[in-house]
Amino acid sequence: MERNDSDKLGSILKAARIAKNITREHLSEVINITPRYLMSIENENKKPSFNVLFQLVRELSIPADTIFYPESENNNTEVEQLIRLLYLCDERDLKIATATVRALVDNK
Repeated sequence: MERNDSDKLGSILKAARIAKNITREHLSEVINITPRYLMSIENENKKPSFNVLFQLVRELSIPADTIFYPESENNNTEVEQLIRLLYLCDERDLKIATATVRALVDNK
């Protein structure tokens, strides 16, 4: 039986959790679900509610494309990480980052 893309959700979440070195118990506590429920999402193809999925994606810093387009192999994690960091910047920091990136591109 072939797994469809929605069946990959659990393995994506589990891999992200392990990559961040977060225990199932800790993550469960942070998002207010039971470790057993998280295990069923990761290993038994249980589909979480939107609220739980949202919290998992945010807590594990998973790009939405990884969840909604798992077949895409264009996941450039360095670019995605840079974009997430930019959202943490204030207006002054964004101007500096923009000027720096422009200088890098102009010097190629």
